[in-house]
Amino acid sequence: MAKQILIDAIRGKRTAKPPWVPYSGVHSAFVINEPADKFLKDPQLLAKGVVETARKYKADGIPLVFDLSVESESMGLEIKYWKDNVPSVQSHPLSDKTVEEAGLKVPGPGDGRWPVLFEAAKIAKPQLDELDCALMGLACGPLTLASHLAGVRIFTDVVKNKEKAHHVLDFCSRVVTKSVEMYCDMDCDIIAIVDPVASQIRDATFKEFVTPYCQDAIKIIHDRGKTSTFFICGDATKVLESVCQIGTHGFAIDEQLNLTFVRDLARKYGVGFGGNLKLTLALSLGIISPREDAIVSLAAGGTHGYVFAPG
Repeated sequence: MAKQILIDAIRGKRTAKPPWVPYSGVHSAFVINEPADKFLKDPQLLAKGVVETARKYKADGIPLVFDLSVESESMGLEIKYWKDNVPSVQSHPLSDKTVEEAGLKVPGPGDGRWPVLFEAAKIAKPQLDELDCALMGLACGPLTLASHLAGVRIFTDVVKNKEKAHHVLDFCSRVVTKSVEMYCDMDCDIIAIVDPVASQIRDATFKEFVTPYCQDAIKIIHDRGKTSTFFICGDATKVLESVCQIGTHGFAIDEQLNLTFVRDLARKYGVGFGGNLKLTLALSLGIISPREDAIVSLAAGGTHGYVFAPG
């Protein structure tokens, strides 16, 4: 466990070894034998699960939660909880209304589950510090949040109804900025903007509807002296160069990308990169040996700005 090694790697520096981050999410509930729905609503259980998972897997960093419904729930959207998975967003108020018509407001520390996260961080942070493990705060990214608020139509609006899309994304940007501010207040060491669906658009659309709407949040993270990273999922090949240029210290990808390609692009721009242990083929299904998969990823990633993590 080595928090500083992780911070250095995300910032694109050389490290003595690749740091390791398990994106445990609701698996932390499984580790302490609790259902996910109960775990996510109880600060004591949340803190216990995160700390126990960090200890069990000898993590160098670990997310407080990996749940992209937090922001949506705190604005009053309908959320469905599951016993063995993260919650899912059920309502999309901006599919047929403007932000003003829907009465949406930027949430604060007293809204939704944010009080649970604040209390859990307060409990977990000193214990993680003793383990030399970084606490990570994960904020829902602007385009993913827009898809929660407006539904799938946001993906046509960014092409056919740009004025409306910019209006939605501007609001989402303010929500994301407030989220990262709250994670800073929780004393998270590393803060990620998590925008998995940003791989589903063209690079020009990414530059217009993702990059500008992350800048205020990134500035908050850096002004507060924290380390920033950007998470993206899927085949992000066409937008990855823009990801490298978005302004965060580093980024992370999933198993669909070639890690050698990712490594070379990250080093070109002097940023850190993370992945690429195969979550489905290796860890979930066992089609590929997790051990062999880990060896391949570690060999490709090396020790220059690389964070070993699930893809």
